[in-house]
Amino acid sequence: MSKDTLSNLRTQISDLDAKLLEILAQRKDVALKVVSEKEKGNQNLRDESREQEVLLNAFKKSKELGLDNHYVNSIFKEILADSNRIQRKYLQSKINSESAVDALKISCQQAYVKYNTEAAKKHFTNTSLNYNLCETIKDVFEEVQQGKSDYGIIPIENTIAGANNEVYDLLLNAQNQIVGEIKVQIETCLVALAGESIKSIKEVYCHPRDVMLCRNFLAENGLKIRYLADYENAVDKIRELNKPGIAGLTGKLLEDITGLAVIAEDISNQKEVFFRFIVVARKPVKVDMRVPAKTSIVFSTQQVPGALADALNVFKNYEINLTKLESRPVPGNNWEEMFYLDLQGNVQDERVKLALDEVGKQSKFIRVLGCYPIPDVEAVQVKLPTQVDDRKVEVKVPEKVAVVATTKKSSLISSRDHKQEDTIIEVKGVKIGGKSFTVMSGPCSVESYQQIMDCAELASNTGCQILRGGCFKPRTSPYSFQGLGYEGLDMLVEAGKKYHMPIITEVMSTEDVHKVAEKTDIIQVGARNMQNFTLLAEIGKTQKPVLLKRGMSCTISDMLDAAEYILAQGNLQVMFCERGIRTFETATRFTLDLSAVPLIKRRSHLPIIIDPSHAAGVRDLVPALAIAAKAIGAHGIIVEFHPEPEKALSDGPQALRFHQMEKLMQDLGNTPWGDY
Repeated sequence: MSKDTLSNLRTQISDLDAKLLEILAQRKDVALKVVSEKEKGNQNLRDESREQEVLLNAFKKSKELGLDNHYVNSIFKEILADSNRIQRKYLQSKINSESAVDALKISCQQAYVKYNTEAAKKHFTNTSLNYNLCETIKDVFEEVQQGKSDYGIIPIENTIAGANNEVYDLLLNAQNQIVGEIKVQIETCLVALAGESIKSIKEVYCHPRDVMLCRNFLAENGLKIRYLADYENAVDKIRELNKPGIAGLTGKLLEDITGLAVIAEDISNQKEVFFRFIVVARKPVKVDMRVPAKTSIVFSTQQVPGALADALNVFKNYEINLTKLESRPVPGNNWEEMFYLDLQGNVQDERVKLALDEVGKQSKFIRVLGCYPIPDVEAVQVKLPTQVDDRKVEVKVPEKVAVVATTKKSSLISSRDHKQEDTIIEVKGVKIGGKSFTVMSGPCSVESYQQIMDCAELASNTGCQILRGGCFKPRTSPYSFQGLGYEGLDMLVEAGKKYHMPIITEVMSTEDVHKVAEKTDIIQVGARNMQNFTLLAEIGKTQKPVLLKRGMSCTISDMLDAAEYILAQGNLQVMFCERGIRTFETATRFTLDLSAVPLIKRRSHLPIIIDPSHAAGVRDLVPALAIAAKAIGAHGIIVEFHPEPEKALSDGPQALRFHQMEKLMQDLGNTPWGDY
């Protein structure tokens, strides 16, 4: 290809990009006209049925144009979310017209200046901002309270270290109101003078909060910690000292690190760390009733048994969702607590008013700290054209089924005696249990980057909700492929992240439990480890949902007992998996015990999943067993497929081909049986 040809093609792409931007700007103008018309008719801000229609039309058109469903889905969900944000901002500007100005003065803490300013820019879009940098968070509150700044930006919590207790203590006595919140993703890195490496660093300057974010990295590299004062900045400190062997922790948001080098990136204990900031002002804002809102309060209860439970039960009775509950000591009153609570609702809403009034009658003290718009726009849930619908066949378990060993009241945590209502496990928006039918799918083993990416793309495009892939493989023969280990897990994580799917993978040893739990969304316990009680107990100490597979020679009672080892440690997010048991029959790899579904649903409140792949061992039998699993009332299936089953490094004969997986998803959602 000549340089002229390449240049012409690039010019075409630039022209198309410019047209795309022009179209997006036109769409924004139309979205503003839409909200103006809604305002006249006092209509709801959001019409989810219309959003679903937009997405389904986009999917239909994308198929005609040969575009990828996932690609189109991601783009249009963001476009719709942006329209919602634009319309919310329009309504808020109308109801708070007196606060609309072209330039604002913002107070924030010097130490976290880049995080704070990033949050401010995200909240106050299209507005000129001037910053007043303060040494302490207390100074930020005071600057706003005294009228020296219009707003204050304050970090209140992050997803690793949790709540910033100082902020809660200051909120109690401050006269400011919370008028907004922002969530900012933080990627922490290690910076030092040019020419330094991780091996040459001996000391790291950082704030206590940064230490909590990166404790594992600091410990693994044996780095000595030098704590900074609350008002100090790590980057400024490294420049000031200007000597070898030292480094500082900071965020990738930091724009100006001139003269310094980033020697380690993304070093937080967990991926995707978020800071939540609050915006404070002297006066409250009004939130349009059509805009989703959050209200923050602080209260203290009488010192009598059940006082807090009674107060929280008020919100349950009024069907108000609580998103945050923190407690802090009452100054001067030893062993008394103030409770800080966030609820979803507008303080002007009648239900919220009644609930707060009732809680106030039970409390010693109560104050509304602020009512403000919820910044997150939740994506509308719409099924792809090939996605599995919720169960269409409802099988009722007869009331008078004779079940062995259930005549006595059970004390098992998993039992119906312990909990009558079904447990529903939610993982990144995917619900498992209740009336949902969830499909987990992917290759038996993660074999390469391209293989897992191809599988994730198919799983996403066909409407599967969870991506599976084995990284540590328990094999009968020591000479069989044992998996790629953590390298494979990193590939699986990246694939799940790219295609917005939770991931599930197996863990085999107690030493790996917590490392794997940091990366996976669901932990799988394989059939061979169902009665590895040491492993189960260690998994029970994590906060990740667990898929417990039935041992190949175990009874249903054995599986229920095994679950108790996990549940007893405090992890109540367990789901069972029937994957076939050994019998005298040799026509299939194992015998799938479908009767386990109604039996377990009768005896336990926990979800039950079917694995048709391992039961059959033959790919052509898998679809029929999968459909039978749905018909009998299972909460989902976990099924294997592979780009080239003949070349699979494990369990190739049971892996569906891509076209078979596509057809299975269609048939699960449409017709009862298909030709495979």
